[in-house]
Amino acid sequence: MKYHPFYCEENVWWLCQEPALADRRVWAAFVSNERRRCALWRQRAGSPIVWDYHVVVIACEPLEVWDLDTVLPCPVPLDRYLAETFMPVPPELGPRFRLVERAELLARFSTDRSHMRAADGGWTAPPPPWDPPSSAEPPNLMRFVDMTRPFAGEVLSLGGLRDRFLQGCQ
Repeated sequence: MKYHPFYCEENVWWLCQEPALADRRVWAAFVSNERRRCALWRQRAGSPIVWDYHVVVIACEPLEVWDLDTVLPCPVPLDRYLAETFMPVPPELGPRFRLVERAELLARFSTDRSHMRAADGGWTAPPPPWDPPSSAEPPNLMRFVDMTRPFAGEVLSLGGLRDRFLQGCQ
């Protein structure tokens, strides 16, 4: 399984192609909000930590989250992940989720890693050793992260995400 710290979107892109998930219904869940300041607990980088965005995999049967940056087990049941990762916070730090089915993510996602460049052109975190994911679309990571404009998948609140999966995978 490919993993590189601070490149969760690429980790999820690769994870969506893992044989362990091949026969399961899978979504990429982009976690952010309108201000791009979202509090998450139980992360390797800190607890809590405020990320501009984070990306995880939600898989069905069983219903679980694959977050390669959590200190929780991976995978972890969805209800446990949500309860331990998202605590009550002021609304400006609360999560929104862009839920994108695996096939759409793999067909459309493209990044040039420019979001990881500092003003002087250097890297804010060293990039992975592999080429960045690309598709026929121009780099579009920030369109997936943007919770205010229609783009791909569906945007849900924390409660909406819980409700979406309360009855199982649909």
